[in-house]
This record gives sequence, C-alpha cells and structure tokens, in this order.
Amino acid sequence: MTEQSANLPVILVDGSSYLYRAFFASQQADLRNSEGFPTGAVRVVTSMLRSLLKQYPESPVMVIFDAKGKTFRDDIFPEYKANRPSMPDDLRVQIEPIHDIIRAMGLPLVAVEGVEADDVIGTLARQASSAKRHTLISTGDKDMAQLVDEHVNLINTMTDTHMDRDGVIEKFGIPPELIIDFLALMGDKVDNIPGVPGVGEKTALGLLQGLGSIKNIYENLDKVAELGFRGAKTMAKKLEAHRQDADLSYTLATIKTDVELELGIEDIQRAEADKEQLRTLFSRFEFRSWLKELDSVSAIEDGPDSESDLVPTAPTNISYDTILTTGALQGWLQRLEHAEQFAFDTETTSLDYMEAELVGVSFAVEVGKAAYVPLAHDYVGAPEQLDRELVLGLLKPLLEDPQRAKVGQHLKYDKNVLARYDIDLQGIAYDTMLESYVLNSTATRHDMDSLAEFYLDQKTIHFEEIAGKGKKQLTFNQIDLEQASPYAAEDADITLRLHQTLKAKLDKEPKLLAVFESLERPLIPVLSKIERHGALIDATMLGNQSIEIANRLVELEREAHELAGNPFNLSSPKQLQVILFEELKLPIIKKTPKGAPSTAEEVLVELAQDYPLPKLILEHRSLSKLKSTYTDKLPLMIKPCSGRVHTSYHQAVAATGRLSSTDPNLQNIPVRTTEGRRIRQAFIAPEGYKIVAADYSQIELRIMAHLSQDKGLLDAFAHGEDIHRATAAEVFKVDLEAVSSDQRRSAKAINFGLIYGMSAFGLAKQLGISRKDAARYIEHYFETYPGVQNYMDEIRTSAAEEGYVETLRGRRLYLPEIKSRNAMRRQAAERTAINAPMQGTAADIIKQAMLDVDAWLAGSHLDANMIMQVHDELVFEVKETDLAAFKDQVVKVMAGAAELDVPLLVEAGEGDNWEQAH
Repeated sequence: MTEQSANLPVILVDGSSYLYRAFFASQQADLRNSEGFPTGAVRVVTSMLRSLLKQYPESPVMVIFDAKGKTFRDDIFPEYKANRPSMPDDLRVQIEPIHDIIRAMGLPLVAVEGVEADDVIGTLARQASSAKRHTLISTGDKDMAQLVDEHVNLINTMTDTHMDRDGVIEKFGIPPELIIDFLALMGDKVDNIPGVPGVGEKTALGLLQGLGSIKNIYENLDKVAELGFRGAKTMAKKLEAHRQDADLSYTLATIKTDVELELGIEDIQRAEADKEQLRTLFSRFEFRSWLKELDSVSAIEDGPDSESDLVPTAPTNISYDTILTTGALQGWLQRLEHAEQFAFDTETTSLDYMEAELVGVSFAVEVGKAAYVPLAHDYVGAPEQLDRELVLGLLKPLLEDPQRAKVGQHLKYDKNVLARYDIDLQGIAYDTMLESYVLNSTATRHDMDSLAEFYLDQKTIHFEEIAGKGKKQLTFNQIDLEQASPYAAEDADITLRLHQTLKAKLDKEPKLLAVFESLERPLIPVLSKIERHGALIDATMLGNQSIEIANRLVELEREAHELAGNPFNLSSPKQLQVILFEELKLPIIKKTPKGAPSTAEEVLVELAQDYPLPKLILEHRSLSKLKSTYTDKLPLMIKPCSGRVHTSYHQAVAATGRLSSTDPNLQNIPVRTTEGRRIRQAFIAPEGYKIVAADYSQIELRIMAHLSQDKGLLDAFAHGEDIHRATAAEVFKVDLEAVSSDQRRSAKAINFGLIYGMSAFGLAKQLGISRKDAARYIEHYFETYPGVQNYMDEIRTSAAEEGYVETLRGRRLYLPEIKSRNAMRRQAAERTAINAPMQGTAADIIKQAMLDVDAWLAGSHLDANMIMQVHDELVFEVKETDLAAFKDQVVKVMAGAAELDVPLLVEAGEGDNWEQAH
C-alpha cells in the first residue's frame, strides 16, 4: 500500500447486502435486457459501486460476499436462517455477472467458506482498528453497527447516510458495544435467531439502558422489576427461563473477528479497470450510458445494433420554455408547422379520460428543446395564462391534420382528453409505449419513467416528486409553474428521445416494425372510439343482484360457522388456517413460503371435493368478489355525461399481445356461473337497438392445427367436425356417433389442456381420474395427432435456442427462464413457449378483426357501434333495422382477419343484453 493510500479510508463493501437490496429495489421496474435476462440487480449494484468509487476515487476498496454452503453458525444452531426463502432465480442468475463486473472494475472480491461476509468484514475492521486505519463499511445491515468504533464507521449508499459511534447511539439508543446484546435479546426472525420470547425493541432498550450488557442483566435479575418499561415486573422470570436462548442468540449475533484471510487490511488495493471486459459486459446488459463513458468516440456494438445509432446523445444544453404570451405561442406554432414530426403531451386533472380537465400541453421538436403551455393552473398566486379556448383553437388545425406526424407516450389517453374539447387528434405516427411493447413486452414496464431509465439511462422527474403522494396529492392545476413546467416539458423531450432510440431498434427488426405499424398503432383510434362510446348498463338490475348476493353471503357465513363449530371471519386466512387445519384437522395440501398451511383458492378447490366447509368458503369468496367488483361498483361507474360505463383498454400490459381492460375490468366477468351471467344481462342495448356478440370459435385450436400442420386436426376443421367429439372418438376408440357427453368433456379438457402444456398430473386432477388413465389419454391423443407432438418438441427446442417465440404476424415473446436451472421455472417457460404463439396469434387476429370491422363500418351506412372487446369476442350495439345485414357481414369480415390452413369460424348472436347475445 502506498504512503498516499495509507492516509485514505479503506472501503469494505458488504456485497451480499448490496445484492439483496439491489434486487428488491429493482423488482418493481423488473428490468431486463432485450433478450429477457434480468438486469435489475446488476444495474443497481454496479451503480452503487460506481457512486462509491466517485465519492472515494483514490481509496482502497474490497467487496465481500457470502460464500456458498453452510457456516459455523449452522453447526452451532441447525435452524439458523431456516426461515429464509430460497434465493429467487432472477437474482441467482445475476450473481455471476455482478462478480464479473466487480472484477472488471479492478476491485478485489472475497468470499470465504464456512463464514459469512459479515465475519470477513468484521475481521478486516478489527485489523483496521488495531492499525488505526480509518475504515468505512458500506452496508445496509444493522448488525454491522457492533463493529463501529473510533476508526470504523458505516456508510449507506442507498440512503446516503454516515454512522459513527454517536450515530449508532442516536439511531439505536445504545452504543456499539451493546448492539450484540440488543440483537441477542430481541432475536431476529429473518435469521431465525431465537432471542428471548416477549422481548421486543422497547423492552430490549429498557433492559440495556437500565442495567447494561446481558451479563450485567443476568447478574442483576432482581433489579429488572424496578425498570420502567411495560412488563418489567414479570420479565425476570422470562429471562431466567430463556437464559440458554439468550446465550445462543448472543453467539449467533456476534460477528467473528478472527477469520483466517489471505489478504489483510493493509493489502487491499485497486487494480486498473479492464475496459474491454466492462465494454463486453455493459453491452450484454445494455447499460448504454456507461458504455458511452467507456468509449465516447467509437461506436460500441450492442447486440445487432450500433450504440451510436440507437441512443441519442443526452443533450448538454436543455432549453425548456414556459409559454405565457401569444407571441411566444405563435413562435412555437411556426416551429411545429415546419417540423417533420413533433412530440406532444397533455397535462390534466385526472387519469380518468372521461373526467380529465386539460391543464396544459407540451411540445418538443428537437432533443433538449421543449415547451409547456399552461392553460388552467389555478393555485393562489398563479401567473396569468393564455386562454384555453384560444390556444386550442390555434392548435386544432395542427392536431387534426393527419399529415402532421405526432409522437407521444400513450397517445390514446391524450386523444380521449382532446375529444372532450372537440379536437380529433390525428396523425399519430409513433407511440413510445407501444414501440417499446412491440420490441420486448417483458423487458421493462412501458411507462415513460421506466422507459427513460431502461433505454436512456436517465432518471426523470416523477409526478410524486412535484405533486406528493396519497390523499394529499395535488392535481396538476394546483402545482406551481416553477415545478410543473419543467416536468411537462421534460415529458415531451424524453418522449422524442425515446422515439429516436426505439424507432432505430424497430428498423432493425422488420417483422416487429410491421406489428407496430399494421396492428398496434392503427388500433389506437379504434380503441379510443370504443372507450368513449362506452357501454349501457341496467343499474337497477345490478342493485337487486347486490341485495340478493348480500343475503346469500349472510346465509353462507351462518352455514360456515355451523360447520366450523364456532364463529370466525371467513375473509381471514389466519382464522381459516386455524379452523381448517388445527380444529377440523383437514389435510394440508400446500404451505406458504413461511411454512403455514395455505388457504389459496387452488387448495380450497381440492379440499372442496371431499369437505363441505372449503366448498362454502369458495362460494363466499366468489360472491364477495362479484359483489365488490361488479354489482356494487358498476352502477357507481356510470358517467353522468354519457349515462354509460367507460372502460380503459390496455395494449401494453399482457405479454402475449392480448388487450386487457380496467375500470371496469370487462375481461374477468365469469361466464360459467349463474351470477356471472346475470352481470352480463345488465349490459343492455338502448331502445331500438340490439346487442350483437361475435365470437371466434375454438380459435386457438384452429391456430394449433395451422402451426402443427397435423393432418388429423386439419381434416377435422376442414370438414366442420366437432373437434372435441372427433378427438374423443379417436382417443377412446369409439365411433363418432357413440361418443358420450362425458367422453366429449374429457376430450375438450385434453384438447385445451395440452395446448397449455398440461401434464398427466394436471389432466388427472381436472378430470378426477388416475394419473395412469390421464397418461394413457395423452398418449392416445399424440398417437392421433402426431403433428401436435412434433410441433411441441420443435417449439421447445427453438425457444431454448432463440430465447423467444413468435406469433404468425411476427410478434415476439421472450422467455428468460427457458434455460433456467430450476426445473419448475424452465418447464413453466416451456409451457409458455407452446401456448404463447397460439394465444399471441389469437390476439393479433382479434386486433386485425377490430381494424377491419372498424374500417368496414366507417364505409357502410349501418347504424352500429363496437362497444367491447373481450377475449376472442367483439360486442356491438346495432340498430334493429340493420341487424340482419350487420350480422351477415360482420361474420365475413372477422373470418377474413387471417389466412390459416383451416377456416376461421365466427358465431354471432343477438339479444336485448350481452348474455342473450350468446
């Protein structure tokens, strides 16, 4: 160690603490590279280390991790850390890359078998104290506070805090030398350190502040009752009864400081960073800004793309305007009119597009140059703003011009809001949310903040930072322009930068670009039209159903209490655990991660086959959910301005391409129960109209026939046979006419189950038969349809090789777990590989059908409106006089949405309500 470095603090990094904190901090964003490999922990750990090295650029640094295998604490107490769940696979696969990056950064990395990282750090810290070397331990682990002394301090890079001896006393209420005693008395549920039962944080502090160390406490048990904390009078007996637990806990909580190490505190040195290795690693994990730092001149290969092509350089001179005068607005209007394309965004008072009031608009025409036009900020002291009607009048021709290309993030929302002000937003050229979604539906979330961090390595201003959180959160009109304007202008600027990055990537993938340009982007105005039209519901009918369900819930509760032998809360998992598994002694089917008997729905379904109480609980849960989600809630969601309910359709949520809906969720209304069908009855047609439901029949099985090219399936569909009856005849070796209803039901379970990758065990469970019989059915099935077996084998192989599967249109679904060492995760990925091309192709077909039907209706004279899309079904309101012509043509249009080697069958029904139309 040089003389200069001897005067610098030594940094000991608790790598294991970094690892877990980084993983869980990045979980919400679920960051992945374009191949679907998880990168959140890698990114956060690397970022923390980079920050640390910038803060201490010359200091010696060592990173210490836990080694694999058991430690001496496991020998002392076999139950040590027994409660900890196993490491998540998504974290496990990131450990090696993290180690590789640390080594490439030139940092020594240490893991010693038989001890924990804490013990290695403790040993080095004691060496530092002896040598009077100023040492900083970078960790988030409270146990490390026991190591703090005159020379050793703690730093926390996530909270940017520093803790010396006084800091320990301030935080914990005790000095560092009593931290072990503190931990020993309280115990630790995470590490399964027993502690003394009944001693929590306040009690432990009361004992230690009153009597000192554990040794002093046990020498003065007669004085415990005199201490002022709650329960002090009976605490001495507890301490005496659990003395062995306290001693054991003290040993387990004590960080070892005499580990034999190859390197001592004086030997820690940093090496030169291996830039080529860092470049390789950063390219693999797509850490773009760090790549640019490594080499700002030469283009860096990022998979198939050149980094310089894909990532626009972050602007050095950002200029955001706040437009408060007509002259400034006219200047920006001229820039917009001459721009080849511009980014556009609205700021409003609500996420509900039917109620949102427009507060302002923002634009960007080039990177780093954006403007915000405030229109309705009304807080006390707000400056005078341009008249909203005047501004929108000037913008209307530009926004409605289909030749003026607009770029946005989730532009369907902006289109819906502008429609309330009589502006029909056209010229939607690019939507960054959808560009990202088409590129990789699972790599990251597709909101702007997540995309900016993932693709631009830029942290944006989050809405909560300027508006607050929870009940006290401000609406945008209440936010000061000094904060609102940079936030709004940044939205437009970042959107433009994201588009430049994402479009360059899409250009490299023609099939994905085609999915965006021919399906996702054109669907925006179609979905906007459906959302704003809304659906008519019968609130009285739903109100009556709510009352009936409430009465049934009371009856179910009474019956459940009788079966249990005493009252309990049917909605409480803990109380249900006691009743089912402790009092009634029902068999434990499955346990929670913490080891308690599970009361999950799948468990109750299995138990309900043999026991009455679980069956009642399931019915109670189902009805409670129906009541709270639909019969109670739907009438409250009727908008006064339209008298209808208006859902929101989401294009960038489901990984396979399917649409989802919220507020209300129309996808999850049950169709197999009487109560669920009654909710569908409440979706009614206005007077003089009928509801028409047009549904693709067995679309995924037809897609399977096309993909697998199995002759038996192709022939059955080509001849219009009942595919389930045909399968039953082949599997059960009977004539087609002799197939029973039970055999057809079994064949249906096989047909649909196998395309979802169902095993013999799953089929046996569903049909209530033995695994042997189920395995025989599956064997017969594949003998009958060998092309299906071949397809499944081929798709598993290609998915493992490519890391993704595709739909017929070229939509891609990445499968990061397809090579997982965890068999369950790998098999789940393989099941997804089999099903995703079918489910994704079905999603593409229904989207194409929506486009085709919308175009047909726009050119027809029929009085009909598309009002819902649910799974493989489109729902319409049709004028009674146009009914016959509409039904005849809609079937043809939908059937022509894709060309398969089997016919697409569409069935259309009509009625006064949605249920009747089936």
